[in-house]
Amino acid sequence: MTPFGARIRELRARRGISLKAMAAELGVSSAYLSALEHGRRGRPTWMLTQRIIAYFNVIWDEAEELQRLAAASHPKIEIDTAGLDPAASDLAHALAATIDRLPPEAMRRLAAELERLAGPAEDLRAASRARPADR
Repeated sequence: MTPFGARIRELRARRGISLKAMAAELGVSSAYLSALEHGRRGRPTWMLTQRIIAYFNVIWDEAEELQRLAAASHPKIEIDTAGLDPAASDLAHALAATIDRLPPEAMRRLAAELERLAGPAEDLRAASRARPADR
């Protein structure tokens, strides 16, 4: 499940909205919405994200958070280590090989340690969005 999918599911549950009802209202299939929630589909389009924000009638910080989560919720992440120290490739491969065996608490600790060592994750996300390959 992606962070965006988890948040959408949480909003639906909190408001007692079925997947089928929400999908019909948004003009998408319930299968697509389910796949989006479970991370089996890539990030939603900007337009769909805006329709979801309007559907839940969220504003300001919550709307910005949904947009941020949607942008960051691609289930297949590519890590470009070209031109970096070989240790970067080793780290990327180690993470790829073990992430499915890490419990959530270990993932949170690892993310916190990476943030401590490299700076806030938001700065890192902004830098990755600015790369020419992502435009």
